Amino acid sequence: MKDKRVLYVSSEVIPYLPETEISSTAFNVAKNAHSKGVQTRIFMPRYGVINERRHQLHEVIRLSGMNLIINDMDMPLIIKVASIPKERMQVYFIDNEEYFKRKAIFTDEDDQLFSDNDERAIFFAKGVVETVKKLNWAPDIIHVHGWMASLLPLYLKKYYSEEPLFSDSKIVTSVYEKDFEGTLNKELANKIQFDKIGAGDTNTLKKPDFEALMKVAVENSDAVMYGSESVAKNITGFVNEKKLPALEYNSDGTPEHYLNFYKSLIDQNS
Repeated sequence: MKDKRVLYVSSEVIPYLPETEISSTAFNVAKNAHSKGVQTRIFMPRYGVINERRHQLHEVIRLSGMNLIINDMDMPLIIKVASIPKERMQVYFIDNEEYFKRKAIFTDEDDQLFSDNDERAIFFAKGVVETVKKLNWAPDIIHVHGWMASLLPLYLKKYYSEEPLFSDSKIVTSVYEKDFEGTLNKELANKIQFDKIGAGDTNTLKKPDFEALMKVAVENSDAVMYGSESVAKNITGFVNEKKLPALEYNSDGTPEHYLNFYKSLIDQNS
């Protein structure tokens, strides 16, 4: 795996957000791969709770400046970058004042999901792809963590299906135990269809709850990793139904555990 390229896309990453199973796993998997000579890039949203001064985020002018169309609205894309201390790993932050400036991550002060979480997820998915295109950095593996990143596999397989930069990329989604109650905006499927993604590809999202988001990520991925010891049976059953390669949960998370799995997927292209 030395010198192979792995793109990590996560809803959460430490040290920028509090430690959770997703934020710590996304960081540790990337760190372990990086320590073995793998080229890594990490992408996450630039939530307003992230202290830019403490973590030394700065805007990358050459990558910023484009607008993304979200449900017929022009939304400016701002890209910021930071380096994780001691690790020499770059983290890219997808930012937009409308979607990410608020001083909260997924829910308001009453613990209710933000009504625009659906558009935030679309913006994040498209923002990641457009930024990687500008970097001209073709990943061998794209590893997705967390529901805010769950639309990325769908957009890569449908909206960006003709993009040559990702033609050999293998998409891996880590599935975790249930992360939120309730549903996102019921218009999510329609907003995705605005991007000329067919109704058949968004059927799973008619009721856009956590399970639906995980299923749409899984059905557009090339493989799955189990990130939690306990994952809902509906999701594990769906993975089995799709007959996808799946790596079982490993609490140790040793580098070889992940890297051998990545390598087996890359070797399919040989």
